[in-house]
Amino acid sequence: MSESEEPTAGEGTVLPITRWGEPVMHEKTEPVTDFGDELQQLVADMFVTMAAAEGVGLAGTQVGRNLSIFVYDCPDEDHVNRRGVVCNPVVTLPEGRDRNMEAAEEGCLSFPGAYQPLARPDKATCTGQDEHGNPVTVVGTGLLARCLQHETDHCNGTVFGDRLSSRVRRKLDEQHEDLAKLYPDDWPVSPKLQRHEL
Repeated sequence: MSESEEPTAGEGTVLPITRWGEPVMHEKTEPVTDFGDELQQLVADMFVTMAAAEGVGLAGTQVGRNLSIFVYDCPDEDHVNRRGVVCNPVVTLPEGRDRNMEAAEEGCLSFPGAYQPLARPDKATCTGQDEHGNPVTVVGTGLLARCLQHETDHCNGTVFGDRLSSRVRRKLDEQHEDLAKLYPDDWPVSPKLQRHEL
């Protein structure tokens, strides 16, 4: 799928988002080899789930599937919104003088409510296949670069908390603990609560 096209499957269904701690979130995924109807439906479901959760990226592990796939709908550094699907992603990052690290707040739909700064390269190239099995290359800058790295990490069994120092990870855990009660177990199938609803 080119980045401008809509997914070809029919209406998607909002799925519950899997949380950190579930085994699927911390294991390397299986490659996508079947690009048939089941995958098309999963892509449609992932797009509507990501939208319901107000996210910019969502990996297969985050809806409980041990598959190397993610979807994204995310702006780049020029505020151009980019949308697409990557199966079997591989991220290449700049090296040497071309490598510019950018620290920015990062969060994860699978650890809702918590954000902490994490330095990542401000440019990333992600290669893989679209949901039809065609080769795809996405060059990301700004938030999209961060998204491509974050979602590919998910496909490798890494959550962004794994990349934080122990001190910052403790702060992230405390934030999440404070806000976790606002997110029902099946969120975003059931909407996030407001504090006054508790």
